[in-house]
Amino acid sequence: MNVTYLESAAILVETDDVEVLCDPWLLDGAYYGSWAHYPPPPFEPEDFDHVDYIYVSHVHPDHFHPPTLERMDEDIPVLIHDYRWDYLRDAVEELGFEAIELPNGEPFHLGGDSEIAIHAADGCDPELCGNFFGCTWYDQDADSPGSTQVDSMAVITDGDEVLVDTNDCPYTIAEPTCERIKAEYGDIDMLCHQYSAAQFYPQSVTNYDHDHKVAERDRVIREKYELALNFIDLFDPTYYLPFAGEYVLAGKLAELDQYTANPPRSEAKAFFDANTPERNECVFLNSGEHIDVTTGDRSAPFEPADPEEKQRYIEEVLAERSFTYESDPMPTMGQLREAVPVAYEHMEAKRERIGYETDTTVLISLVDDVYLELSMDGSGFDYVRDLDTDEYDDGWVRMDLDPRLVARLLEGPHSAYWADAKIGSHIGISKEPDIYERGLFNTLGSFHSDGAVSRPHADKQAVAESDD
Repeated sequence: MNVTYLESAAILVETDDVEVLCDPWLLDGAYYGSWAHYPPPPFEPEDFDHVDYIYVSHVHPDHFHPPTLERMDEDIPVLIHDYRWDYLRDAVEELGFEAIELPNGEPFHLGGDSEIAIHAADGCDPELCGNFFGCTWYDQDADSPGSTQVDSMAVITDGDEVLVDTNDCPYTIAEPTCERIKAEYGDIDMLCHQYSAAQFYPQSVTNYDHDHKVAERDRVIREKYELALNFIDLFDPTYYLPFAGEYVLAGKLAELDQYTANPPRSEAKAFFDANTPERNECVFLNSGEHIDVTTGDRSAPFEPADPEEKQRYIEEVLAERSFTYESDPMPTMGQLREAVPVAYEHMEAKRERIGYETDTTVLISLVDDVYLELSMDGSGFDYVRDLDTDEYDDGWVRMDLDPRLVARLLEGPHSAYWADAKIGSHIGISKEPDIYERGLFNTLGSFHSDGAVSRPHADKQAVAESDD
């Protein structure tokens, strides 16, 4: 078995029987243009048209990346988990591919002695997810509950070697699933696991100063390292490859790169080498290089990126790029106001369904210094000028973002997702108290009108009404 590292969570697994391309995010521009690769990929998506299967772990665009797949051969079957909801299957099929949904943990014959089994992060036990996220939104009485998580992990074996690809699965949720995999397969030859933070925090927190962001960046890096050690300890693999969540911010967000919890790969390797047993060998590979899992031979030694060259590339190339929504016309207050009532109804339905309530007020920037004031307890919404957060004694979360992105978010998931905008660092977030309320952001994900934001009309009247 050969394993080739490509970019982030993208790897190519080759056995004597088949080739499986996993989570191919191979082009810059995920998350509405903000996520890029460094170094630039030395290949094109079409270079992998020869593979037998594509495995996509979940719907996040650094794993399921439509622009990459659009340039690949549609005849390649795409393997996915059989989630409770069909959003990933529908998205794959919309691109023209055949989506093969695999039941949780059931082996699928790939060819010869090779097979793959896809496991939900929560092992199709949604109570695990509910306990972790502190929500009650799962339906325990569903006939076919499926997984309520968005993540999956895969086990690929050729009859001799066993590879476990955990992707972005949170260890806290996935531990029971990992234990079942270990018990079933025994010796694990290669483990691919996440070690960095694919998230908005701390770089997007607007009320942290430089020192605070740096301190939080370093804390999160250490936290991710420790979680990764749990995977290594449980699976006790011969080789392990830390990957996933590796990205560089582009465009006007490039200045935030210094704060992302994505440590240099050389530093990560040094940490793992120093904190894991000698029997577990850490493997870092440059893009396009591979390891023979049978012998341990590498196609080339790992060469860390030069930090000065990387910074020069960020400043001279990536910072000059634009985001997808920046070519949109600037929306007016009238357009945005028209979409808000329906969006609020959708959000309220979600909030009531998951049983979530908080006194925290959500404040979203619109246009002309107007903020949308959203309650999270069913008491409605309003518009405010001259925002003074001191007036919100019960807590607030303020979100500042480009009005053109607001328009897309209000249109709905066919245009933009709140979660993707947040992960992509497009939303500047400040909050008081400084607590991350998962249920709040889960609820906000349904704040959209599920339709196009209309063209301009009666804007002056709309702005005047916003002062009432």
